[in-house]
Amino acid sequence: MRAGSLDRRLTLRRRGVTTNTLNEDVEGFTDLATVWASKTDVSDGEKVRAQQVGAEITTRFVVRWSVDLATLNPKDRCACEGREYEITGVKEIGRRDGIEITACARADQDNLYT
Repeated sequence: MRAGSLDRRLTLRRRGVTTNTLNEDVEGFTDLATVWASKTDVSDGEKVRAQQVGAEITTRFVVRWSVDLATLNPKDRCACEGREYEITGVKEIGRRDGIEITACARADQDNLYT
């Protein structure tokens, strides 16, 4: 894996229990790591449900392998370039050379995380 191809910042988020401003436990996402990644959009599509059109995009990210990232699963999320993605698949590349993350996002989603 060439370092030059890892040209995007990817923030990986883990579902868990956090505390709000009142120090109450709430379920949410906390940042697990921010890493360099390569990004490839693999498909986009529109789905019509209940007379609403929803567009989504499937993207594949490749990151370097690490112990923290080896535990990623579809319950986690990631964010890149202002778009929040739901992880749909995670697989190891080679013998701990890298991790390939497949994720989906709503194409019409506002850029909340810039």
